[in-house]
Amino acid sequence: MTKTTRARGHGASPSPLRWLLYAGAVVAAAWLATQLFYFTQIAVWNYVNPQSSAFMRSDAWRLAQDRPDLSIQHIWVPYAQISRNLKRAIIASEDANFATNNGYETDAILQAWEKNKARGKIVAGGSTITQQLARNLFLSREKSYIRKGQELIITWMLETLMDKERIFEIYLNSVEWGNGVYGAEAAARYYFKTSAAKLTAGQSARLAVMLPRPKYFDEHRGSGYLAQRARVIARRMGAAELPE
Repeated sequence: MTKTTRARGHGASPSPLRWLLYAGAVVAAAWLATQLFYFTQIAVWNYVNPQSSAFMRSDAWRLAQDRPDLSIQHIWVPYAQISRNLKRAIIASEDANFATNNGYETDAILQAWEKNKARGKIVAGGSTITQQLARNLFLSREKSYIRKGQELIITWMLETLMDKERIFEIYLNSVEWGNGVYGAEAAARYYFKTSAAKLTAGQSARLAVMLPRPKYFDEHRGSGYLAQRARVIARRMGAAELPE
């Protein structure tokens, strides 16, 4: 009897489904590795101060290309050496429930969603202070729902691994305040020739109002909106609850 032997699998191309599963596994592994990196980095920052952020690094590259006469201005100062006026102004302006929320404000996110849907593009994010910090530390300025999803994951990590005071300390030292200006100390020196510890209520209110559009207000310091909004924030500062 003659037997016909057929090689099974030899020389045959993998099926499209097999390639798809392989590609999916690679993407999933890369995503998990990225999340582990973020998680580990945040855990380390409980004990070590961040020396830079994603926003600072992208700005440094931009300035090197477009404004070689400028460089990043950033000076880290401890939480206790930052004026309570500035802390209260930022909470009053950016996230009134910062001390008690879990890093998210569902109502603000839903309002931003409705606004974006009405405009047909992303124009608002409804971000808390913790969400802003997540974006500044790790992500880009690009506005997309994918980036927003990653921002929410990092926000959960920050709120899980750090207490509110540490989150706020890193925020105050890393948030953007102008063209290459980062952190409360650099902002105080740049705009008012003083230290972060000595900022007055009026100065703090102006800095808080600048946060959503720091580069714009750096170039438009005489803006009527800036002055008017700063007066509103100054009146609200007394009710702002600081983290303990």
